[in-house]
Amino acid sequence: MDKNLHDLAKSVIALQKEAVKQTLLVYRPKVELLINSNSSDKYEIEHTLDALCEVAFDNEVLFLFKKLCRYYYTIDPVATAQQIQFYREMWENEEKPG
Repeated sequence: MDKNLHDLAKSVIALQKEAVKQTLLVYRPKVELLINSNSSDKYEIEHTLDALCEVAFDNEVLFLFKKLCRYYYTIDPVATAQQIQFYREMWENEEKPG
């Protein structure tokens, strides 16, 4: 049974790595385009942030998420704060000392 668990863990890790690879492939250029074109398309920005948040456990993806959040903040601070809250709920450790 330990071998099965080990194999399952390896499969999960492989899937996570592939998800990160595909996300970076698709969304890195999209983030750059949104920012460089001074896009104010809230739907497109939020869709991109949602997709990035799904795999923001990876530092490169998190970097893109933060970069787009900084840009989006100038357009819609409230929506940006909501996106950051979604990230925190999904990825940050909720246990606090004391």
